Parts: sequence; structure tokens; C-alpha cells
Amino acid sequence: MIGRILPYPLLTISLAVFWMTINSFSPGHLLLGTGVAMIASWAMASLRPPKPRIRNWHLLIKLIAIVIYDIVRSNIAVASIILFPRNRKTRAAFMTVPLDLRDPMGLAVLAVVLTATPGSAWLEYNSSQGTLLIHVLDEVSEAHWQNLIKSRYEKLLMEIFE
Repeated sequence: MIGRILPYPLLTISLAVFWMTINSFSPGHLLLGTGVAMIASWAMASLRPPKPRIRNWHLLIKLIAIVIYDIVRSNIAVASIILFPRNRKTRAAFMTVPLDLRDPMGLAVLAVVLTATPGSAWLEYNSSQGTLLIHVLDEVSEAHWQNLIKSRYEKLLMEIFE
């Protein structure tokens, strides 16, 4: 019965809490936020997303640590590019990275990681060719970025999800 009313209870609770954090607390906002969260949960259930299959849970901790480190390091690098533009020549670029990763959840996590890391953005994934188009703020070399993504993230994501 509860599964029909709240097919994704954690999603519903999270969205309701998020709603309350971005709005002032009032009974009306609580009711509206809960209603929006329930509708979102029902919409998610109608999509019937496959459950993610995580094969190596212990590697998630390693991935999270790597991503946090990379985000901090990238924030410092981007700040130095912005604050001290004369000290280095930067060149933004679009580049293609061939991927072996095919798991949809692994690709989604890679998209979040690349977009959350300052200085890089996931633009497009071509599933027929298995290539990823990204934009980088500071192109060291295309080979450098390909190696970084493939060895640092893709390999670990394949161990976690495939």
C-alpha cells in the first residue's frame, strides 16, 4: 500500500526537505512541497527506471575521495586562471574522448563528475560511436584529458558498475 502512495519514499522526503530549505517555513509551503515531492515520485515511478547494479560498493568510497580531491584542485586551478590571467596562457577547447563504459548509471555518474569539476563540462555522448564530447577551460593536451578521464574515472566506474 505504501509502495503505491510513495513509490520512492527517500526521493519524496528529500524533495520535501529541499523545498523547505529554499522556501520559508509555513504550513502552506510544507503542504505544497510535499505535494510536489509526491508528484515527482509518481512521475519517477511511471518512468520505471532500472535499479542501479553496483558490483563493488567499497570502490564508491575511493571514487568519492578522488572526486572531492579533484574538485578542490580544479577550483584552485580555475581561480588561478581567473585571478592571474597573465601568468599563464590558457586555451579553452572542445575534445572527443572515446569511452569503453556503457552502463547508463556509470555514464550518468561520469557526467556528474565531469560537470561538477570546475574547468570541464560534459556536452554530448554519442552511444553509437562510444564517444564523449567535453569542453575544457584549460586544454593541456587532448591526450592528457583522455588519459585523465579514462584512467582516473572510467576505469573505476567500470569496476563499480560493470
